[in-house]
Amino acid sequence: MRITMWTRTGLLAVTAATMLTVTTAGSAPAAASVAESRFVAHLDMAAGQRPENITSEPGGGADVTFAYSRQVARISATGRVHILATLPEPPAGATTPALSSPFLGGIVRAHDGTLYFLYATGSSDLTGLWRLRPGGTPQRIAALPAEGLPNGLALDERSGLLYAADSVLGTVWRIPASGGRPTAWAATPELAPAGFLGANGIKIHNGAAWVSNLDRGTVLRIPITRQGTAGPVETRASGLVNIDDFAFTGGGNSLLAAINADNEVALVRPDGSHTVVLTGADGLENPTSLAVRGNTAYIASGAYFTNDDPNLLAARIAPGA
Repeated sequence: MRITMWTRTGLLAVTAATMLTVTTAGSAPAAASVAESRFVAHLDMAAGQRPENITSEPGGGADVTFAYSRQVARISATGRVHILATLPEPPAGATTPALSSPFLGGIVRAHDGTLYFLYATGSSDLTGLWRLRPGGTPQRIAALPAEGLPNGLALDERSGLLYAADSVLGTVWRIPASGGRPTAWAATPELAPAGFLGANGIKIHNGAAWVSNLDRGTVLRIPITRQGTAGPVETRASGLVNIDDFAFTGGGNSLLAAINADNEVALVRPDGSHTVVLTGADGLENPTSLAVRGNTAYIASGAYFTNDDPNLLAARIAPGA
């Protein structure tokens, strides 16, 4: 696979002469060139604009959750930020597991523009799956355990089901898109944390739920059986410690992974091998999540540890041999 990316350093467009080599096991190296670069948006850290998760919009923009300001926002293709909703503040004394502060996590967009997202507060009245219809107000449509941390979210529109990865309870929850009682769809040792956070990002892809585990540095594949139950867990990649969210580059099983604490994006191939294709030098500041639309990948950086420049980058994906 050949990946062509563009970024911007500071506010000035630059052309990078960097050439990265991506080697696929058992084949000749394939060149991945980083040519031109730009940011889509520099975000306002003082206003709490630290993007945690992202879903793309048809017109080239993206919808994001701002993790700790309890806000859902739309970022236009030109970088304009519009706040769509602010979620209620949790009651006094509520403490979000693992993070302490209220946390807005995964977000997905349905074909009709409805947004679904996850909110964790440590309180039973607010923690769960929320829905925002175009022009409407946010409402919780499913409660999730207050002692958990619902994080990544995936939508399977064909079945009308959502899948939520809980980073503290090591569980994948399945929830009807219409709302209602969640089901603990998968809960295995491979999903559990090993000190901090376990199951993190999640995608429905090629008949399976794919889940990243931050502490264990793995990408897991959980087949969805004909009955809708979870099949045996397969580890498809390892050695990706601090992996946050991820996104598939197309119809195959290659994916781009956000390696949060290391300021990296890695290309993970179907055989599990991986190569770093973006770093902090390209503008990454603790990347949290990615969304791919067509031949463009959008990469959100929360700047959780750098405390400098939360931003949204774009990368053009050019299919190779």
